[in-house]
Amino acid sequence: MFGETISNPSIDVLDIEKFARIAHKHGVPLIVDNTFATPINCRPFEWGADIVTHSTTKYMDGHATSVGGAIVDSGNFDWEAHADKFPGLTQPDESYHGLTYTKAFGKMAYMTKATAQLMRDLGSIQSPQNAFLLNLGLETLHLRMPRHCENAQKVAEWLEANPKVKWVNYCGLKSSKYYDLAQKYMPNGSCGVIAFGLNGTREEAIEFMDRLKFICIVTHVADARTCVLHPASHTHRQLTDEQLREAGVAPDLIRLSVGIENVSDIIADIEQALQ
Repeated sequence: MFGETISNPSIDVLDIEKFARIAHKHGVPLIVDNTFATPINCRPFEWGADIVTHSTTKYMDGHATSVGGAIVDSGNFDWEAHADKFPGLTQPDESYHGLTYTKAFGKMAYMTKATAQLMRDLGSIQSPQNAFLLNLGLETLHLRMPRHCENAQKVAEWLEANPKVKWVNYCGLKSSKYYDLAQKYMPNGSCGVIAFGLNGTREEAIEFMDRLKFICIVTHVADARTCVLHPASHTHRQLTDEQLREAGVAPDLIRLSVGIENVSDIIADIEQALQ
């Protein structure tokens, strides 16, 4: 079972403990993508998740310099107890001298298989230069995340109070249906990404973005810059409004990734674009 701590682009919050209980009842692991919250703001293992993934290209890198990802295994899931579901781990592997990962490596079975096959056979590994750049970003992650969250909270509150904005989804707002879950799993802050919609048409959302001067229009998200994306006119532009809703992306949804700049500058740019 797979879920995101905070979903992209709708910014919903996952009830980790609930889905861990459901997954384990059915003998499967819960894998949580913790990209947006990062380990600074959420630790899914403490709530029953078995494996955590990250797109390190986002906050961990911090500057959009390197494509990358990470898999972190808690070692807590008992693959042998559900051996029939996971023959790749519990049966002999001919490509690795016929050994059985669970018997040979115990709690390291999953990660050893990932290393041996994803990295060795398929080449899913960063170049040394990209790994170096990621490591530089990780050194300041604990400093950047509080600023992202502080800025996003102020921007979300400003948007919520603006009559030109129809709706705002940010779990730091008390009006959010995810507020209580966010307080449970991320009491020190969630992330810097906000979803909102304007009181207007799909075309007016495009015009709003075109009028931004300071905020970057990019597909990327969650780095030091403030970035914005209107999926309906960019990444999902080939879909009709009905198809967008089926995909969980509202036609009017604007994803705003609040950066670490001065929050007054961020709000000023949104304000002039709305005018």
